[in-house]
Amino acid sequence: MQTLRYRSNNNAVYQLKEILIDQGYNLQVSNYFDKDTDEAVKNFQKKNDLVVDGIVGSKTWAVLLSKGPELSRNIDKLLSEKDLIDVAQELGVELPAIKAVNEVESSGAGFLLNGWCKILFEGHIFWRQLHSKGYNPEDFLKEGVEEILHKDWYRDGRYYQGGMKEHYRLQKAAALSMDKEVSDAAHEACSWGSYQIMGFHAIPLGYSSVEHFVSHMNQHEREHLHAFSRFIQKNNLVTHLKSKDWRKFARGYNGSGNVDVYSRKLETAYEKYK
Repeated sequence: MQTLRYRSNNNAVYQLKEILIDQGYNLQVSNYFDKDTDEAVKNFQKKNDLVVDGIVGSKTWAVLLSKGPELSRNIDKLLSEKDLIDVAQELGVELPAIKAVNEVESSGAGFLLNGWCKILFEGHIFWRQLHSKGYNPEDFLKEGVEEILHKDWYRDGRYYQGGMKEHYRLQKAAALSMDKEVSDAAHEACSWGSYQIMGFHAIPLGYSSVEHFVSHMNQHEREHLHAFSRFIQKNNLVTHLKSKDWRKFARGYNGSGNVDVYSRKLETAYEKYK
């Protein structure tokens, strides 16, 4: 479903309002996402233990649709307002700052509709991780393997497939050898969950192994948030959140590319939530 927010103007808003009206909200049906709709959405999110931000993304759509004849879609795995509050208190950071980061840096829903954790497999990272474990990646090269194992990163994203197909790529990589370290390298070569934390960060972030990390990522979006919290603490980014130095935070989290874009998005989101 299309992501909607205040001032959206399209047919999807009409459908959203129809669902909200069916849930007892007093709205005038139209294609415009007005102030009344914004308040209704936030009230609905609060009642259903979702992040209260007024944005109708995949998570809010899932809960809205579950109220109808459609099946529940991983509602018990979704991040809640309380989860963000708890992490803000743990880090000593303003809640609006945490919400801003959650909006800008999160990939949206951390799980696919079938309940599998959202991942992205990186063939060039798999190459690097195999090499770091003492393997020669070239020994694994054969026809059909180039989609999961290649030395260079391709800007055009030619091997990314999305959704469950990323899990199929991961399974294919892990099966290249019976050695556990090859399987570990494959899991380390994926970004996991809402905040796209790479598997090779597992042990530096305090998980006992990449298997331990993956097991947590498969449980709940709350675990994705906890991994994100560990990451920004490990990389000394919490200070930048406390001081609202969005440029330094953006550079530390996303790298040197597009710092201006990310910092503006973070500042705008913070002002909205503040």
